[in-house]
Amino acid sequence: MSAQLSLFEDIPVTAKFPTTRYQGSKQKFVSWIWECIKDIPFYTALDAFGGTGCVAYKLKQEEKQVTYNDILPFNYIIGKALIENQDTVLEDWELETLLKPQPNVAYPHFIEETFKSIYFTDEENCWLDIVSTNIRNMLNPYKQAIAYFALFQSSIIKRPYNLFHRKNLYVRLQEVERSFGNKKTWDTPFEVHFRKFVNEANNAVFNSGEKCKACNLDVFDITSTYDLVYIDTPYLNESGIGVDYADFYHFLTGLVNYESWGELIDYRSKHLRLKRGDSVWNDANHIKDAFVRLFRQFQHSVLVISYRSNGVPTVEELIEMLENDGRNVKVYKSMEMKYVLSNKCSNEILLVAQ
Repeated sequence: MSAQLSLFEDIPVTAKFPTTRYQGSKQKFVSWIWECIKDIPFYTALDAFGGTGCVAYKLKQEEKQVTYNDILPFNYIIGKALIENQDTVLEDWELETLLKPQPNVAYPHFIEETFKSIYFTDEENCWLDIVSTNIRNMLNPYKQAIAYFALFQSSIIKRPYNLFHRKNLYVRLQEVERSFGNKKTWDTPFEVHFRKFVNEANNAVFNSGEKCKACNLDVFDITSTYDLVYIDTPYLNESGIGVDYADFYHFLTGLVNYESWGELIDYRSKHLRLKRGDSVWNDANHIKDAFVRLFRQFQHSVLVISYRSNGVPTVEELIEMLENDGRNVKVYKSMEMKYVLSNKCSNEILLVAQ
């Protein structure tokens, strides 16, 4: 069965999901996704590959008991700040304390010394060393998560393409005509961006009345059961090329693991990415088996799968996998979209399997 739906506006609420520039975010589609599933009876929900948290946040707004999961540690912290956190915000005085060196603190210079001329200027790298140290010294985990959220978003917004996939600080600094990007945003001081994102995160905090939580697990290690599981795996296009979020945002993982960062870096790479691990979601030879395993792992849950019309496996192959497990599958198709760093257009697809 196929249905054609348009994108819907978010239902107005006091709390508002903050702006993000994370590749693959479903923020544009979140209200459309809700319109597709709102009539399904469910209470507990798992966002298995949580990313920005926008879908989990929408489910929290709809008073579901939500579990946010993401294998990347910086995403887990975002989930802790926006999904698990019910009532904690960062106070103005705490923000001011984060933004300046504190007495009796010996500040390291790891970013300043290691990432010189790669992503940020010397002055910006020094700022990152100071503020990230202050954040690590915070005691309240939810206040710390909000501060990290602001640090992550501030770092992303100052990067060409909003990524850390290349050593390309020169793109920011060259005085040339540009066909992309926003030099004014790139050159805006970190502190200005940081204040803005702290304010946005604070404004996103609300108590849904239901206990929500964030976790940092490989999806195959999740043992709990849920009424509904939302699945938005990393994307593998028709050429078998995947989106490697761990590589695109390795700098954010480094910020989370500051003390051990130097041990995690692949020094053979010009942009000092982290040492790579294997992922079935970026492997064209194993991704089909991974989907079969995932679908069977949550065989007692309603499955809601975000996908694209030109992915590997194909939409038809995913439907066949689900039907082979005895499920009834509905297919919803959005308007055609063009994605960042891609020259091709595709439709956003939602599979609802019961």
